[in-house]
Amino acid sequence: YQIKACQVCFMLLHQQGVFMFDFIILGGPILWVIMALSVVACAIIIERFLYLRRISGDENKLFVRIKASLLEGHYNEALSICDQNLSPFSTLLKIGIENRHQSEDVQRDILKDAAALEAPALEKGLSALGTISTISPLLGLLGTVTGTMSAFGVLGKFGAVSDPAALASGVSEALITTVGGLVVAVPVVIFYNYFVSRVNGILTVLESRVNTLVVLINARNGITEKSGSEGL
Repeated sequence: YQIKACQVCFMLLHQQGVFMFDFIILGGPILWVIMALSVVACAIIIERFLYLRRISGDENKLFVRIKASLLEGHYNEALSICDQNLSPFSTLLKIGIENRHQSEDVQRDILKDAAALEAPALEKGLSALGTISTISPLLGLLGTVTGTMSAFGVLGKFGAVSDPAALASGVSEALITTVGGLVVAVPVVIFYNYFVSRVNGILTVLESRVNTLVVLINARNGITEKSGSEGL
């Protein structure tokens, strides 16, 4: 029984593989383009997931450690903590600490520029992902048009066709490319919106951290200046 079951499973998998191969062949060249775009989209999605996972450490704990070091005046320790945590947030903190001797307005401008420079790295690949989500259904529509033209071309060449199989190739291309374009576009749109939401959230947090960091650094500078005045 086990041998028969294995044979049945093998036959079903073989038939399914043949069906998928025929499905791809009937889709024509436009389906190959859609499939290539799907591979590119998958690569971008995986890369963005890994990148966001790498930089999404516990930022609250990091900020608490940096804050404690700054309040104690241990700037080198704070810089060392930033070097140990590679993320847009730690980069921003490091730049703020390195420019702590600047005026408050200058600090704020520097940190805002630094936060803006982190945006391209966060948004890497998203424009390509958005483009794929847009053109995939359009390519499916193009396949529909070319498939329909092929089917009507057969009718125009032979007139009345008694065998429906003569029209099968064009009709199959029309339907398969439409399905392929939608199958690629729907999940890509979902992932694109997810990544855009994540990036906007990170940029918002960075912007709020800019104000908090400026206040924190200047509060420490104020304490230092006050201590120096009292010593005099």
